[in-house]
Amino acid sequence: MGEYLLKRTVSSVIAVTGVSLLTFLLLFVLPGDPAEMLAIAKYGARDATPEAIDHIIRQEGLDRPLGIQYARWLKEVLGGDLGKSRISGKPVWQEINTRLPATLFLAGTGLAISLCTGLPLGIVAAMKRNTVWDYLATGTSLIGVAVPNFWLGLILILVFGLYLGWLPTFGCGTPGHLVLPAVTVGISMAGITARLTRSAVIDVLGQAYVKTARAKGLPKRVILGRHVLKNALIPIVTIAGLQLGHLLEGTVIVETIFAWPGIGRLLIEAVHNRDVPQIQGCVLYIAVVFCAVNLFIDFFYTCLDPRVRLTNRD
Repeated sequence: MGEYLLKRTVSSVIAVTGVSLLTFLLLFVLPGDPAEMLAIAKYGARDATPEAIDHIIRQEGLDRPLGIQYARWLKEVLGGDLGKSRISGKPVWQEINTRLPATLFLAGTGLAISLCTGLPLGIVAAMKRNTVWDYLATGTSLIGVAVPNFWLGLILILVFGLYLGWLPTFGCGTPGHLVLPAVTVGISMAGITARLTRSAVIDVLGQAYVKTARAKGLPKRVILGRHVLKNALIPIVTIAGLQLGHLLEGTVIVETIFAWPGIGRLLIEAVHNRDVPQIQGCVLYIAVVFCAVNLFIDFFYTCLDPRVRLTNRD
């Protein structure tokens, strides 16, 4: 197990390093001269004279080879310094940490809605395969997968915000503000969870140990809880982990529609304002979150399924 986790950790570090390199190159691939952009952000457009630009080039080391510049930037990142936002003037890490609680709150609620809705639908569809219940559950999950986030969010705003006036449609502050964005995120992901749960449960139901349990006369609830669900958890854990990683990065569209002050909206604002340090910080944060979540899932695999440890031991 240790060797398996070590390999997964090394691959995660390589992935984050690659993303950090691409993130660093954002400063040079965006339109405009990097030194001029930094000078305007620091001194203003009127005072960004050629002398000021030359000072920025020397101060930031932009005249050095890219490899040296990247090593210097990476050293600052590892030290916790992602630079300062060109719009607010605050450290990038401080901006991200300010928005993080809102994203965590939305991500956790959306994932809970996805699992609480998708798991029962998938289990019912698998246990009642080729019946009306299966068709209803499968059709419902297909609707959840097919409906785009932005369309569903707008429909919920129109119905529950404008027409009925039951819930607030933008901002963050009360439990009511959370309902519409969380439902928008949860419903779209519940369809994926339901379809994957159905496939996993059907696969386990065909295994020999399940047939043996039925032959022994065990009740259906015992078979389902003790044999089926436990062994069908691997793909379900995978999709739940990927969904959590996606939500923690900030659901950009949903946060923008509902003006939710999370990481996704922060990234959109940074792109709109061409705030390169903020873009770099958000992208790097997203990469680290994804790799950390996937690494945790790999560790959970070894605890959940001994076959993972045996396979890697061989």
